Amino acid sequence: MTARLFFAGQAIVDVVLRVPALPERGGDVVASASEVTVGGGFNVMAAAARQGLPVLYAGGHGTGPWGDLVRGALAAEGIAILRPPDPDRDTGFDVALVEPDGERTFATHLGAETPETRLDLPAEPDDIVYVSGYGFVAATPQAISPPPPATRLFLDPGPLAAQIPSEVLEAVLDRCDWLSCNQREASLLTGIADPAEAARLLLARTARASVIVRTGAAGCVLAPRGQRIERVPAPAVTAVDTTGAGDTHAGVFIAALAGGLTPAEAAARANAAAAFSVTRPGPATSPGRAELDAWLSNPGVRAGRAVRRRGAMP
Repeated sequence: MTARLFFAGQAIVDVVLRVPALPERGGDVVASASEVTVGGGFNVMAAAARQGLPVLYAGGHGTGPWGDLVRGALAAEGIAILRPPDPDRDTGFDVALVEPDGERTFATHLGAETPETRLDLPAEPDDIVYVSGYGFVAATPQAISPPPPATRLFLDPGPLAAQIPSEVLEAVLDRCDWLSCNQREASLLTGIADPAEAARLLLARTARASVIVRTGAAGCVLAPRGQRIERVPAPAVTAVDTTGAGDTHAGVFIAALAGGLTPAEAAARANAAAAFSVTRPGPATSPGRAELDAWLSNPGVRAGRAVRRRGAMP
């Protein structure tokens, strides 16, 4: 595999609380367990790296305890860092409330992972550049670092999609080669609940991109430019924690494309990796390449009959 992933998104820290239910407004709830771990865009990078794709982190990272955690996690996955730490800010973090069915709710504070200085990426034509909507919420078109013209640009607008300034979003949509989002985000961007119709509208908003809309337990809707839109199913599993499932999907999909799979094959593999990941607690639970291959060799998994799925992955 000669391609590389240049990750220009954001790696942050997850403060995870397992709760019996979300509290009412002004209320309180006692968590049954807690964990502090690296998440956000780190999950995408870890998922791609575990599939054998070389990954370089082009995002920001801060000076402080959260930044130290991020750098340690990146080093453990063999992911190179292109920027020096920000001397004035620490890395951001989120609080993730995880309910018994595996669904999660976030509140996020951004930090040094959204750098204000541009970075010239040493990318080659076979490489893929990943950008996230988190980095565009407070951006202007002039502040966006354009990827090298020959590289493929992968955009994940993220849960704050509706808060991205329109002129910034349109500029990125005009340049991206793949737009990947979940069903809620697709609805925010189009006003359409049906994922296939939302994918069709998103195709029309881009200049050259193909679109993938993740649809939870159902898998995803794949809309390659110039080809028919299809629904790609996912194996059935019992969800324990859906945190990071969408990131796993993105990372494995990118690695599969870089490895020569067709978009449909890559989508099916990404569906399987995301399904596998929600059977484990924690955000960075994407399987390695050999582990995923072994799981997919199970006839029940191939038929989509693994076990009943309880939750809904993003």
